[in-house]
Amino acid sequence: MPPKKKRYSAFDDLNANGVEKPKIQPSTTTEPAEIGPERVERIERLKPSQMLPDRFQPRRLLPAEIRADFYTGRINCYQAALEWLALARTDSGMEQEVQRLLAMGSSFDEHGQIKSITGKWELSPAGEYVFVIETGERRFWAACLQYASSGAADEPLLRVEVVESPTRQRQVLENRHAEPPSAVEQACEVAALILAEMGIHPEDDVSDDYDFFRLARTQRMPTGLWDRIIPIMQLTRPRMVQLLNILQLPTPQLDLADRYRLSERVLREILSAPRDQWERMIRLSIQNQLTSEEVADIATPTPGSETPRRPVTPILPEPGRQAARSMRRFVQTLTELDRIGQDQALDEIANSMVVKGIGSQSLALLEELARLIRARLDRR
Repeated sequence: MPPKKKRYSAFDDLNANGVEKPKIQPSTTTEPAEIGPERVERIERLKPSQMLPDRFQPRRLLPAEIRADFYTGRINCYQAALEWLALARTDSGMEQEVQRLLAMGSSFDEHGQIKSITGKWELSPAGEYVFVIETGERRFWAACLQYASSGAADEPLLRVEVVESPTRQRQVLENRHAEPPSAVEQACEVAALILAEMGIHPEDDVSDDYDFFRLARTQRMPTGLWDRIIPIMQLTRPRMVQLLNILQLPTPQLDLADRYRLSERVLREILSAPRDQWERMIRLSIQNQLTSEEVADIATPTPGSETPRRPVTPILPEPGRQAARSMRRFVQTLTELDRIGQDQALDEIANSMVVKGIGSQSLALLEELARLIRARLDRR
C-alpha cells in the first residue's frame, strides 16, 4: 500500500515546524521622520490679532493707503479692515477685491475653514511673539473683513499650521494655485524667487515694499538660477524678464495697475512710451479698458513728433471702439496692396454692400467720415 499522505493546514504552512518566529518590533525611537525643511510641526487655532501677514509677500492685498499704518502698528488688523471697507465704497477695483474676500469670510461660517494658514512664531520688535503668515493671507483678511463688517462680539479663530522654515517658493506656489495673479503680482513673484535664491532678504528700514522687489533687476544672475525658477513660475525666461521690467513703474502706478489687474501686454506698451506719459496712460487704460493694441496706438508718435498722440477725449465706448479698430484694420490692409489689388478689393466691397442692401447707408457714413477726416487734416 502507498504511504498515507500527511495533510497540512494552510495555517500550519505559515509555521510548519511549530517554532514561533520572532515578531517584528516597532521602532522605539521618538525622533520624527525628516520630510524636508518645511515639514509641519503642529496645528493651532489663533485669533487674527495674534497674527501678522508677511509685508513682502509677492501678492499685496492690503491697499497702499493703509499698509504703512498697519505694518508700523498704528492700527490693528480690524481697524485696517474697517478703513479698507470705507475706501472700497469709492473705488471699484478695491470693491471687487473686498467682495471676494467677504464671500470667503462668510464661507468660513457656513462650511468652516477648509485650508489652514501656514507660518511661524517670531519675536516682534515690541518683544512679543506673533505668528507671521507664510501662506494664507487671503484667509486672514477674509476673516478680519467679515468680523469688522458683521459686528460680531467674539474674535474669529483660524486654523494655522506652524512650519519650521517658511519659504518664498511655497508662497508663490500657494498664490498661483489660489487665484491667477495680476501682472504686477507675477513680477513680484519672479523678483521674490530670484532674491530668495540669492539669499537676499528685506532690510528692516525699507520704506517702500516695491524697492525690495526692484533689487532683483540690479542683480547679476548666477548660473542655473533661471532653471530653478522656471518650474515654479511655469514661464519662460524671456517672459519673466518682461515681467520684471514692469517694476520700473513708480510705486503709485504699480498699485493702480495691480488693483485693476492691467495685463502685462498693456503695461509693456505703456513702458514703451515716455516716462512722463505713464500715469496718464495707465489711467486711460483703466477708465476705458484699453487693449494693448489701443495703448500702442496712443503711444506711437506721429512722424516728426517726439511726443505720443493724445487720444480723442473721451475714448470711444464699445461698440464704437470695435468699429474704430475694424476701420483701422481695413485701411491698413488696403494700403499694403498694390494699386490693382486696391481697385479689385474696393470694387468687391462696393458690390457686396449694394447687394446686401446697405449701399446708401454705407455711402452716407463714409462721406461723413471723409468730411471729418478732411476737417482735421485742414486744421494741421
